[in-house]
Amino acid sequence: MRIAHRPWLTLRILAFSLIIAASQAFSAASPRDGMLVTPAWLAQHLDDPTLVLLHVGTKGDYAAAHIRGARFVLLSDIAVSGASGLALEMPAADDLRSRLERLGISDASRIVVYYGKDWVSPTTRVIFTLDYAGLGTRTSLLDGGMGEWVKSGHELTTDVPTARSGSLSALKINPIVVDAAYVRDHLKSANIAVVDGRASVLYDGVETGGSMENPHRTGHIAGAHSVPFTAVTDDQLKLRSAAELEMIFRKAGVKPGDTVIGYCHIGQQATAMLFAARSLGHPVLLYDGSFEDWSRHPDYPVENPSKKDHQ
Repeated sequence: MRIAHRPWLTLRILAFSLIIAASQAFSAASPRDGMLVTPAWLAQHLDDPTLVLLHVGTKGDYAAAHIRGARFVLLSDIAVSGASGLALEMPAADDLRSRLERLGISDASRIVVYYGKDWVSPTTRVIFTLDYAGLGTRTSLLDGGMGEWVKSGHELTTDVPTARSGSLSALKINPIVVDAAYVRDHLKSANIAVVDGRASVLYDGVETGGSMENPHRTGHIAGAHSVPFTAVTDDQLKLRSAAELEMIFRKAGVKPGDTVIGYCHIGQQATAMLFAARSLGHPVLLYDGSFEDWSRHPDYPVENPSKKDHQ
């Protein structure tokens, strides 16, 4: 039997095939694909009029060498000391909007942040703040920072770009910051993992954080898991592969699909761990007051493994 040629059917089949292919490509994309850029990508887009490039480090290092067009940013440019005396807190929305505009950020900006040397967690704190401000989908990390830029054969400069202010609409705050009460109330909740981003010696209670005047409690939030912020990057300060990160988080006790609540000393180091968790697709929240704040609540539970070891 001969089948009549029907062009409309051929077109429908072709269109359906394209839809399936596009759907598969989209589903295969990893969250980290939009969170990281390479030196090659940055070099190609360095002259884009919408690009805002932010350098995190010391003023001296920035003055000595930075990527062309980069603006220097300090954590004090995008954070405040809270009224309660906490060291590193999110500004109010209108204040944050003004601070970001002073860095040249506008509604149409494509933002790339990088560390000059080994300032990984201050850089991820900047990125987390931009995500909190509703700009996360337009913000990326230069994977490996300035070191990877130089290793890839790109030049540096000492020229400081002319400061230009941006223009932002009212921020659409992304509710990814939580307080002590929220953490306390969700310590035993299903599908939520509280994760300590500090060094293991602090989590284990071998050392105590804080200052001589205001020491933190010894140990960690009861029930918290441990993923030290230094574990998520390799010796070249590049984000570890998805497979490596999956192993690190699973070994720590974080299950697939868990919402990760991160904390550290003051809300900086944890953002590197949360960046890694987000790259795996985990919803993330930051306990901004972190252990500095938790230590002010003597009735909030703390575990000290080192004390148990000596019993």
